[in-house]
Amino acid sequence: MKKLLVALTLGIFSFSQAQTFTEQDTLRGSITPERVWWDLNYYHLDIDVNPTEKFIGGTNTIRYKVLEPHQILQVDLQPPLTIEMVTQDGKDLEVVHNVNAHFVQLTKPQIKGEFNEIIVTYSGHPKEAVRAPWDGGFSWKKDANGKDFVATSCQGLGASVWWPNKDHMYDEVDSMLISVKAPKGLMNVSNGRLRSVDKETNTYNWFVSNPINNYGVNVNIGDYAHFNEIYQGEKGALDMDYYVLKDNLEKAKEHFKDAPKMMAAFEHWFGPYPFYEDSFKLVEVPYLGMEHQSSVTYGNQYLKGYLGKDLSGSGWGLKFDFIIIHEAGHEWFANNITYKDAADMWIHEGFTCYSESLFLDYHYGTVAANAYVQGIRNNIRNDKPIIGIYNVNHEGSGDMYYKGSNILHTLRQIVNDDRKWRTILRGLNSEFYHKTVTTNEIEDVIGLGLNRDLKPFFDQYLRTVNIPVFEYKIKGKKVTYRFTNTVDNFTIPIRVYIDDKPIWLEPTTDWQTQKLHGNLKTLQVDPNFYIETKN
Repeated sequence: MKKLLVALTLGIFSFSQAQTFTEQDTLRGSITPERVWWDLNYYHLDIDVNPTEKFIGGTNTIRYKVLEPHQILQVDLQPPLTIEMVTQDGKDLEVVHNVNAHFVQLTKPQIKGEFNEIIVTYSGHPKEAVRAPWDGGFSWKKDANGKDFVATSCQGLGASVWWPNKDHMYDEVDSMLISVKAPKGLMNVSNGRLRSVDKETNTYNWFVSNPINNYGVNVNIGDYAHFNEIYQGEKGALDMDYYVLKDNLEKAKEHFKDAPKMMAAFEHWFGPYPFYEDSFKLVEVPYLGMEHQSSVTYGNQYLKGYLGKDLSGSGWGLKFDFIIIHEAGHEWFANNITYKDAADMWIHEGFTCYSESLFLDYHYGTVAANAYVQGIRNNIRNDKPIIGIYNVNHEGSGDMYYKGSNILHTLRQIVNDDRKWRTILRGLNSEFYHKTVTTNEIEDVIGLGLNRDLKPFFDQYLRTVNIPVFEYKIKGKKVTYRFTNTVDNFTIPIRVYIDDKPIWLEPTTDWQTQKLHGNLKTLQVDPNFYIETKN
């Protein structure tokens, strides 16, 4: 154990972008020696939630496959919650605690290829969310009738803020049983399908049959009403279930018509909904919303747009409920395709922000989609790179949303063939079905689809804050042009219009001169490309 801490101490402080990291950041954000040797197979999270005391307690059974022999296993749980006991085969095990990381000293020989289990017993007052979902933990609220209305959210902060687990995104559990004892008269809704209810204890047992990332697991307790519909999708009949506060039932039946519209659009662009076996749910919660897998949470107050506002300023953002469309879009990008490291969070947020425009494209046309993407461009700050710092649980710039969307929209223009672009998007969800990925893997697949080296493109937009500048000069019938403010070897084709007719150019960082027909004074660069112009 001392050797482990000495090794980790070497990476305690890292200075990048004026940021300092700690040992806890490394323990959380890296694939430590105490994580790498075992592969998650199954969880059974079995807890009692007491809203009156704001207290939880219970067990998590962790089944794993031994990849290599090792005798120390890292489990993560954040204070003020405490681990009371860890057992294997009925025997108590010693645990060495290091704040959020807990190192279980196994006594049973761990043999490669075998499946073993530990049971972690824990309890306490979990961190209360101050501003969910951005500041996560438990939201202990009351509904309009004074009944408990409770929910969890933990992206970024980590699932270990409320339950003990392997709190790193690289390893998703294959399946999971979630058992939650709720107060009498209230219902718990979690991920997957409801397997049973113990009426005596009011314990709800939900089973997830697909791999799930740790922050996608959730608890939602309330005075819920339930309604549902069957969506005939690409893989057959899909159960779409809705759990809302009883007072909002009639309102939700009308407002949630956006959900099947979402499913139609995203199955078209991205491929089949990735979790037919676990159904699709929208669950009302006392905060804005979150992409919990097969249990998408909703708190947009039954308004169109983002709490009634259009983030794009184009008008098109009021054609749909932002939370239904955005958070459900994460079922493909976050829950199906999941980043391995938080530094690559743009894979979740960039693609899902872009999905909003694809929803508009499907239902309202390309003109609407283009206007929306161009509109959200005004929210980009270019304060720091989209890619964060690896191995320390560090996210990049919030530009991963709006800039990420514009990066993908620019790629769509380069492809210049919507059927091919759709094939690329669907191909990502097929290639990385239920997998964790890196940015480089995403880049490679898109580059292969375009038959183009996209490394300079992604380096430019993901790893710098500089926006390419298209410089051009007109002299007579000739235009001279180049890109500036770019990384080395940056080049992309761009579409310009002369006399409203499209013409393709492929600028590099070197000046080029080309004779063109028409009135060159009418030259306009297509605004769908996320570049700047100078002449």
